[in-house]
Amino acid sequence: MNRKTLVLPVVIGLLAPVLAGCGDSDGGSGGDAIVVGTTDQYIATKDAPAPLDPAFAYDAGTWNVLRQVVQNLMYIPRGGGKPLPDAASECSFTDRANESYRCTLREGLKFSNGDPVTAEDVKYSIQRVLDIDDPSGIAALVNTIDTMETDGDSRIIFHLKSSDATFPYKLTTPPAGILSAKDYPAKKFRNGFDLTGSGPYTMKTELKDDTVVKAVFTKNPNYKGAVKPQNDKVEIRPYKDADSMGEALESGDIDVMTRAMSPEQVRQLIEEPKDDIQLTEMPGLEIRYLGFDTEAPTVKEKAVRQAMAYTIDRGQLINKVYAGMAEPLYSLIPSSIATHTNPFFNKYGDGDTAKAAALLQEAGITTPVKLTLNYTTDHYGSATAKEFETLRDQLNGSKLFDITIKGTEWSVFRPKEVKREYAAYGMGWFPDFPDPDTYTSSFLDKGNFLSSPYDNPRLRKDLLPQSRKEADRSAATKTFGEIQNIVAEDVPFLPLWQGKQYVAARTEITGVEWAVNSSAELHLWELRRGSATS
Repeated sequence: MNRKTLVLPVVIGLLAPVLAGCGDSDGGSGGDAIVVGTTDQYIATKDAPAPLDPAFAYDAGTWNVLRQVVQNLMYIPRGGGKPLPDAASECSFTDRANESYRCTLREGLKFSNGDPVTAEDVKYSIQRVLDIDDPSGIAALVNTIDTMETDGDSRIIFHLKSSDATFPYKLTTPPAGILSAKDYPAKKFRNGFDLTGSGPYTMKTELKDDTVVKAVFTKNPNYKGAVKPQNDKVEIRPYKDADSMGEALESGDIDVMTRAMSPEQVRQLIEEPKDDIQLTEMPGLEIRYLGFDTEAPTVKEKAVRQAMAYTIDRGQLINKVYAGMAEPLYSLIPSSIATHTNPFFNKYGDGDTAKAAALLQEAGITTPVKLTLNYTTDHYGSATAKEFETLRDQLNGSKLFDITIKGTEWSVFRPKEVKREYAAYGMGWFPDFPDPDTYTSSFLDKGNFLSSPYDNPRLRKDLLPQSRKEADRSAATKTFGEIQNIVAEDVPFLPLWQGKQYVAARTEITGVEWAVNSSAELHLWELRRGSATS
């Protein structure tokens, strides 16, 4: 086995591109479809009948499907860095206050059904997300838009409610994807798994019991954009767990194993390399944390949340569950982004039960505090159950808490979390785009994706808007520092760890190191059977 490690330097909130892009001259490798395994599940349920609708989908797995088919005005280039035009030929702010943004579409854009793509389609698609305003909070990604106007078929101008230097990044996300009004109703979801777009691929799915068992992506002959597909066809096959996905790679049923590999699989491939399988390690911006419904009776008192912050020992957690694949996190903003600080470490340290006990006693809270920690069994990998068993044991071992844990499938867990049926729960976060704003506004602003009731006026009225004003993101460092300190004081969320990313592939597959970027975006167009050409 060859092991690759892709290292990209991180500057202020951005991943800088350091390797030159490569593209195949004929735009595809031909041959059999490249088969990619994943433990992400795509399921239509009563609570979530439209899992792939861009006005609803808000998790890394579904976004990784959407990005292959639905095109955006902008995209994050290979290696990271600032957004570049994709469906657009050019985009830019038209004022110094970063409140007006104009894009011009490429000539000859078409949806996969042959219909032309116009500026009116862009406006319709984004307005649809705003009008539906799903409780998942996905509309918050584009809610800084005040009005949109079109100038002919090829130009659209976005007028923003306030300064937003991050707006170009938001235009790279699926809720800003360009849809056809023929297939996507203005006021309701498109149920099921059909997708229509103008992106690099078209998609067909095979279903069993309203669950995707295979998604086949075929190169879209109508695509005009910035990326150059290195293959003609790719399949995504969901597996129930990492073990069954690993067995499929070993047997040759799949060519690539993506998220989420288990820690045991990564460790085994490192310690017992195989000649025909290559493990690639890539930088990651994924974080894991505990979230709290700050109005729920069991955790409403800030002292309870602070005592949990004192008690949990991140180092022990990582050593027991994620050795080598994660590192402790003491802020919502990961350490690989330069605005990161360590306020949770500075205030609480790790495993300080004496201070936790003193705090609860001073607050007049009777111990042990009885509480259920909820987690999803099938969304973040097989190690999640062991992680929550460890957290339970740490908290109960302090004698200050009486913790039970409950695991639920993602298709049930996520709707319950959005409806605030959990007082305390575990979640992961893959950034919407590589900027510190996605780790702050997404959690703390009005309409946040967790439906969190936590509302700190200083954050929402002053600091969050201020943090978005600075086009030079380094100028916002002080503001982000204050935001992180307030979160550590109030503990509406309790950060636990940030992780690395790994992909395993058969050695005949190239482009693997580019197929997943630091934000966990899957770029199927980078994969090729055989050598790539620059």
